[in-house]
This record gives sequence, C-alpha cells and structure tokens, in this order.
Amino acid sequence: MTDRPDSGDKAPAFALPTDTLGSGAGSLAMKNLKGQTVVLYFYPKDNTSGCTKQAEGFRDAIADFTAAGAVVVGVSPDSVKSHDKFKAKFDLPFALVSDEDKTLCQAYGVWVKKSMYGRKYMGVERSTFIIDGKGKICGAWRKVKVPGHVEVVLDAVKAL
Repeated sequence: MTDRPDSGDKAPAFALPTDTLGSGAGSLAMKNLKGQTVVLYFYPKDNTSGCTKQAEGFRDAIADFTAAGAVVVGVSPDSVKSHDKFKAKFDLPFALVSDEDKTLCQAYGVWVKKSMYGRKYMGVERSTFIIDGKGKICGAWRKVKVPGHVEVVLDAVKAL
C-alpha cells in the first residue's frame, strides 16, 4: 500500500479518542466498526466556515446515510474538548475523532504541505473515504470542495 491509500486498499486501522457526547462516547476503534459501511471524513479545523458547512451537510443527511447502512465519522487534529464544543454547538449526530498527533491523518495521506497567501504549512487535506464492512476502502475523495460533496458520497454509499 502507498502512503496515500486509495480505493481497493485495506483501510488503516485506528483506536483514538473522540468527543464525549452522545455517539462519540470517548473513544473509537476501526475494529469496532467491522461489518459496517463507514464514511470517514477528514477536515482541517472545528468551527471554521468550510468545516462547519461540511459537518452540517453530513448532519442534515444523517438519516439517509443511516438508511443506506452507513456510519459517519469525522476526523480532525482538534482536541476532544474542541470536538465536544463543536458537536454541541451544531448538534452533530456522529462521532468526531481527535487525531492530535496526526497519526490517522498521516496513515490516510491527508496530512500534507499546504499554501495560503504564499505561506507554506502542514495541514489536513479535506478528504473522505468510504470503507466497506470488510475494512476495504471502496471510495476516496481528496481535495474535497464542500458544496455538493455530501450528496456525491451519499450516492456512492447507496450504490454499494
């Protein structure tokens, strides 16, 4: 497998802390999701405009994802405390994984060099992966643009 897993690759395993509200319950491991379709989406930062719109999109479509047999999980380098506030503020009904040391971001190849206003820095490349019940990646989107993305992912989940 490359350092940027793609469709057909085995999904990198993880066991990390999550928000402590509702479905998060404080920790989540990939092995606990076995047998389920997982929509794993990576986003740069809680409470920023694009990330909030993305989270709201998944929130608003959660009934459709659930009906299609999928579990939605958000991942960012933010702390559990930050995730708790973000989740409560926007009433997010899915787990938010805290990847403060960026091991999961690196495993999925989404911790990348970015550039803004001529300044180079490391950050999360907004990305989404669909993982089937056997732990294989069956859909991957990188450099995601938020408008329309949730609908594209939902259509892909329904097509499984």
